[in-house]
Amino acid sequence: MCRLLAITSKDFVSPAAIIDGLAAMGEGYDGSGVGILLRDLGGPFEQLKNIPVLSGIFTMTGLKRLDRFMMEKGFTTKYKITFKTNDSLPTGVPKRDVYLVRAYDYPTEWEDLPEDDLLQKLMPIRLRLRKMGEVDKDMVVFSFWPDTIMIKEVGDPVEVADYLQLDRKDLAARVVLVQGRQNTNHEIDLYACHPFFLQGFATMTNGENTAFIQNREFLKSRGFEGYCGYLSDSEVFTHNLHYFIEKLGLGLECYKHGITPLTDNAIKKHSDAAFLTYLKYTCRNLIIDGPNCVIGCLPDATLFMVQDRKKLRPGVIGGGDGTFVFSSEMCGLDAVIPKRDTTLDFQPMHLDTVIVHPTRRSVEVVRQTDPLFAN
Repeated sequence: MCRLLAITSKDFVSPAAIIDGLAAMGEGYDGSGVGILLRDLGGPFEQLKNIPVLSGIFTMTGLKRLDRFMMEKGFTTKYKITFKTNDSLPTGVPKRDVYLVRAYDYPTEWEDLPEDDLLQKLMPIRLRLRKMGEVDKDMVVFSFWPDTIMIKEVGDPVEVADYLQLDRKDLAARVVLVQGRQNTNHEIDLYACHPFFLQGFATMTNGENTAFIQNREFLKSRGFEGYCGYLSDSEVFTHNLHYFIEKLGLGLECYKHGITPLTDNAIKKHSDAAFLTYLKYTCRNLIIDGPNCVIGCLPDATLFMVQDRKKLRPGVIGGGDGTFVFSSEMCGLDAVIPKRDTTLDFQPMHLDTVIVHPTRRSVEVVRQTDPLFAN
């Protein structure tokens, strides 16, 4: 199994500190890789919230191709991080030329565009760069989005964090998602490493989805360019989250109803039976088959956790005073927030969606039996 850990905090935190929490769960993953997502960025990026940040790994040739491509598009570099690795290459980690995080100013001809129009132009650029890199194996692009940094690498998470020196002062965020990956279904590929990200939506998963094929084919049939990739069966969780909220205009409380709907008998007793019946049968090809524990993040930095109906993957949430941690195991939570009111810890069951909003005041639990709409 994989292990998941996420934090949302009123204070900026280092990804290195969160890796320590993942290390506490080290017996639960095989050290084959690590993925880290940072949102609501601090340091120099705190003043650059509204411009896109590109994250990826490049050869020197790939970096030159990136520079030419971005210059032709009219993007100019505003700020960048180039990771200075230590001298101890971890076992299994390939020698890379450049780990890059770079913030770009938008092209001058885009300056008068509304924000939504600007954001819609970013995903096709990321996908174009990904395709360019896949052809020549010289660039891997994880994200290209405002207020977002994504780091992925094969190897033991603790060793990778030390190698990349992730405790640097210019790398901090209020929301951090980390996954230690066990790669069981395919060859190791950095694009298959969690978390997955699409237009501000992100998820990471502990488990497997045996309904992957029908989920994938439904999403691909929607005609949206971003529903692609799928080197991992878990990537569909990000895309169906995006579909339910961005494309259908539904709230987060409907996500659980879409991927793990109530039984027909339970729906009949629900106050919103007509809507839930329609949702279940029109989106039936997005119903998952686990077991799965999913931790996700919305564009506004809301953090959430859901379980599927089989509930065979652990998950716990705890914290307070503006800082909350979502973890696969209690020991991971203990490692990050050892001093907390443990009576407030919560382990969601199969009907629950657990939510911490950006205000970070409390943990909200929404059950599938709750009314969806005000009468």
